[in-house]
Amino acid sequence: MKVAFIGLGVMGFPMAGHLSAAGHEVSVYNRSPDKAQRWVSAHGGRAGLTVAHAVADAEIVFLCVGNDDDVRQVASEALTTMAEGGIVVDHTTTSATVAREMARLAREQARFFIDAPVSGGQAGAENGQLTVMCGGDEEAFVRAEPVISSFAKAVRLMGPSGSGQLTKMVNQICIAGLVQGLAEGLHFARRAGLDPSEVLEAISKGAAQSWQMDNRWKTMAEGRFDFGFAVDWMRKDLGLVLDEAATNGANLESTAMIDAFYAEIQGMGGNRWDTSSLVARLER
Repeated sequence: MKVAFIGLGVMGFPMAGHLSAAGHEVSVYNRSPDKAQRWVSAHGGRAGLTVAHAVADAEIVFLCVGNDDDVRQVASEALTTMAEGGIVVDHTTTSATVAREMARLAREQARFFIDAPVSGGQAGAENGQLTVMCGGDEEAFVRAEPVISSFAKAVRLMGPSGSGQLTKMVNQICIAGLVQGLAEGLHFARRAGLDPSEVLEAISKGAAQSWQMDNRWKTMAEGRFDFGFAVDWMRKDLGLVLDEAATNGANLESTAMIDAFYAEIQGMGGNRWDTSSLVARLER
C-alpha cells in the first residue's frame, strides 16, 4: 500500500522501517529533516518536505508524535491531503478525548481515524514485536490491521474511538504497580540481608513472575536506568490516566501515589531514567 509515517523518534523510525521491509511504498516526515533523510538512506522511500507533502495520496498515514496538540495539528493537516477514504492510524499515547475528536473530524472528511497506542517499548519497535490496542471503525480496522502487523505481534480492536487509548491507560496502571512492587521487593531483600539475585531467581519461577521482573530486576539491582521508557514519558501517560479517572470516577489511589514517586525521581534528576528507577528513591 501507499503509506506515510509521521514522527521518526525511537519508536517511529524502526516502525516505519518494518513497513518498508514489508513492501509498502513509504514516505516519511519528521520535524528534524536530517532524521527523515537518515531514514530514507537506510530504508528507501522518500522524505516529505511537509506533512502535506509526505501524506499526499497515502492510503494509510501513521502518526507517532508527542501529545494531544501534536496529534491535532498533524492529523488535521493529513486528513485534508491523504487519499479519500484513507485511514489515519495514531500510535501516539494521548487522551481518549482527542482520539474521539479526530475520529469525528475524519468522518466529516470521508476518512477514518484509528487510535492505536502501542506497548513493547523501543525493543518491541525494533524487533517488530509491538502490541497494538486500537479504537475506531471496524471496517477501517480490518483494512489497516494487516499493515500494522508489519511491526506488531498482536493487534486488537478494543471498541469505538478512544478505546485504544483507554486500554493503553490500563496498561500503564498495571506497569506502574508492577514496577513499584518489584522496587520494594528488591529494597526489602537487601534490608533483610538476602542476596537479591538469589531471591529473584527463586521467585521469578513462581506466581510473582512478570515481564518487568524477567527484564528489569538485574539492572534495577545494579542501579542502571539508562534504557527503556523514560520517567518523563511515564508521568505524561499517568497524567492522562489520572485525568480520565477524575472523569469516570475510577479510584486509582496506588497509581496516584506512584505518579508522585516518579515526581520525586524527576526531582533527583532522573527525568530520562527509565521507569524501573523507582527503586532509586528507596535506596537513597
